[in-house]
Amino acid sequence: MPDITTDNKWKPFKYGYEVPEKVLKEDFDWMDDEKTDGFINYRKCWYHISEFMVVPKEKSVDGWQAISPDSVFSAVLLQVSNDGEEYKIGTLIY
Repeated sequence: MPDITTDNKWKPFKYGYEVPEKVLKEDFDWMDDEKTDGFINYRKCWYHISEFMVVPKEKSVDGWQAISPDSVFSAVLLQVSNDGEEYKIGTLIY
């Protein structure tokens, strides 16, 4: 059974202007100049919602909607609110 660590709280997505310029240039240089929103700061790492893969409902882990693998044994899980303005995030350990 996988282990999920989360605070189970909704958080607002960050806008591009809230992301340090150095992070935008080094980690998100693949994005065009319209880096407007959808950023997440989790455990001192920056993510963008486009880095997550949607998980089909029948294969979801406890209702999590999206996943971004970060090692062979772990991944970051994401739930997005119905209005798309907030998210819940957690770590999955296999």
